[in-house]
Amino acid sequence: MKKLLTNRWLHTLFLLGILGGAVSLRFQDYDWIKGMRHLAFDTYNRAHERPAGDAAVIVDLDDVSLQDDKLGQWPWPRTTVARLVDTLTEMGATAIVFDMVFAEDDRTSPSVLARRLEPGQLSEQALSELAVLPNNDDILASSFSAAGNVVTGFTWATSADATRHDPRAAASIVFGKGTKPLQQGSMTMAGVTTNIEKLEGAAAGNGCFGVSPEVDGIIRKVPLFFAFHGKDGNFVRLYPSLAMEALRVSQNPKLPYKIRQLDEAERGPLSPDMMLKVGEYEVPLGADGIFHVYFSKRDEKNYIPAWTVMDKSVDASRIKGKIVLVGTSAEGLKDIRSTPLDLYIPGVDVHLNIINQVKQGAFLFRPKLMQGAEIVFTVAVGFLVIVLAPFVNAILLAIISLSLIAALMFVSFHAFDVQGLLLDPVYPSLTILMVSVVAGLLTYLRAEIERKAVKQAFGLYISPDYMKELAANPEQLRLGGELRDISVMFTDIRGFTSISEQLKPDALIQLMNEFLTPMSDLVMANRGTIDKYMGDAMMAFWNAPLEDADHARNACITALSMNKALEPINAALAEKAASEERSAITLKAGIGVNSGPGAVGNMGSRQRFAYSVLGDAVNLASRLESQTKAYGVDLLIGEATYASVTDFAALELDLIQVKGKLKPVRIYTLLGDTDVAKSAEFHLLRLPHTEMLELYRAREFKAALDILSDCEAHAPANIRGYYDMMRERIISLQKTPPDSSWDGVFVATSK
Repeated sequence: MKKLLTNRWLHTLFLLGILGGAVSLRFQDYDWIKGMRHLAFDTYNRAHERPAGDAAVIVDLDDVSLQDDKLGQWPWPRTTVARLVDTLTEMGATAIVFDMVFAEDDRTSPSVLARRLEPGQLSEQALSELAVLPNNDDILASSFSAAGNVVTGFTWATSADATRHDPRAAASIVFGKGTKPLQQGSMTMAGVTTNIEKLEGAAAGNGCFGVSPEVDGIIRKVPLFFAFHGKDGNFVRLYPSLAMEALRVSQNPKLPYKIRQLDEAERGPLSPDMMLKVGEYEVPLGADGIFHVYFSKRDEKNYIPAWTVMDKSVDASRIKGKIVLVGTSAEGLKDIRSTPLDLYIPGVDVHLNIINQVKQGAFLFRPKLMQGAEIVFTVAVGFLVIVLAPFVNAILLAIISLSLIAALMFVSFHAFDVQGLLLDPVYPSLTILMVSVVAGLLTYLRAEIERKAVKQAFGLYISPDYMKELAANPEQLRLGGELRDISVMFTDIRGFTSISEQLKPDALIQLMNEFLTPMSDLVMANRGTIDKYMGDAMMAFWNAPLEDADHARNACITALSMNKALEPINAALAEKAASEERSAITLKAGIGVNSGPGAVGNMGSRQRFAYSVLGDAVNLASRLESQTKAYGVDLLIGEATYASVTDFAALELDLIQVKGKLKPVRIYTLLGDTDVAKSAEFHLLRLPHTEMLELYRAREFKAALDILSDCEAHAPANIRGYYDMMRERIISLQKTPPDSSWDGVFVATSK
């Protein structure tokens, strides 16, 4: 064995095999290889971001603009949008670009309202007058036509059945002599979601605003042209992107697109495949019409709240002579994207980056020849390392290898910085490094020693509680950022402020430890992960990092056990208080549980990070915990969580719009597990409870109060506070009945 390990020829053959395997993987270009390449280019973009341009601004449908005292919730009446277009036209916008789809007729149009009203709600004369008033969509179309520079947007759909009509092509695409049509390589749309035809027809331009993030969810490149094949599957035509249409219309709505291959005088080994000409601008393209975006960091100066435009309080000089993109940063409208520079950015900012990039002529491109050049370099340097390995010591071999890698890194960054050329430094460097390391290991026979060291180091970072399961199923541990369906729990102590005022600091810390210890034990016993402790509160989640198909159920089992686990602690606290002749402190937890998609991974800063979870489902879980006190219960769960525990003793409590969300959610409380759900006591409560809620939402408040008394008669102690709250609410609604638009939704005014 020793002779085999020290044989130079076997070393060489083994290293050549490693090099050949690495090169073959590069030909396949798997997602993980692309991910390493993206990491390098993202780093370059962050280190040398494109200077911010001023060719375009964003009129932002931000959260303030959507407030009732400003412009109100989205969607706005088309008459409001028309006023926005008219105002921007007056201010001198060169193009008005909508990063949204007006896919349906305006339901607030007078004629539509007249048709939707119930008989008898308005007189015949009033209905007749409504029916002849101008249609809101006609008013908006008129504003589009009058402006003469409006660009509408459409987006792709996953099914051809979603297509109502072929999108309008506002400009022709002219291919130069010998230029191959792009429909074979361009982003192909199975179906499209378009604007209504009267708005589309009145616009000066029409472009697709669909983007295609990489596998990690980050946008780095976008198609500038989209091939639409229609319902019959046959190719219909190419459509430009929204950003290209904005650039075209801002110059002249009658301009065509011109696509040509480079002639012999222009063509070089590192030149782009094609050039796109839009008026005075030329854009390098790949053969598939893909455009590499060179991002600058989000700049709030580019954002103009829509309400300031509507009331004309914004300085008109910020609009005049610029392309205006109408989009949204409001979290509730969910047009949020990720770029190499910003993890969360409004999608409309991507279009702004493209426009400014083209205006500045700061292009990035990666010719087809580049992959071959990288592979040739990898083979040449790797072979050099293999040849030298048996004859030089490990230190010298490391110096040679690291010097070559450093040179490659420098050339790659210089090419990016000066020429906009995307040269991958990562995979060739890793291949060279791998060959060098393996050569060193073989030379000094240290493979076994290093393997043991790695094993020992690995053991330091894995919890003993999970070692057996991870050893049997190591694929369950997937650290790093990913989107998962998770269940999240928030707990805190009721009345913690008043409790803390009664205790000295050391006693308070001891009390917190006595509270958090059993809570933590229950979480871990039911396959949960403790995220963090926040004073008197705790956050935990399920289904990460280990997969748990029953995560919602396990979270609910944990929640039901928590207040029971506090009973012996409270008994001990009472006994201690009696011995010290003072009033006892009773601990009681408020718990919120919700399920849904969340981004899990290592989050934080370079100095400190932790494995955690983010997302709308997390925010709602926190809001539910806060609402337990208002609803007089210990535990609230969301609708998605309830769907996994319908066999538990669960009761719907309300339809609530929590603070920070526009869409109402159903909330439930749990009174027990499946055994409680089968009990006669629970059945006696569930039926009148359900009837009470139905009567309440039907505005039959007197009948609801009568049923409420029946509910209270069968209610256990942990839900009586809810019925007290509902009685007060219903009595208040009797005194001040809600208007006709009331839908039973309770709007929470506090978190």
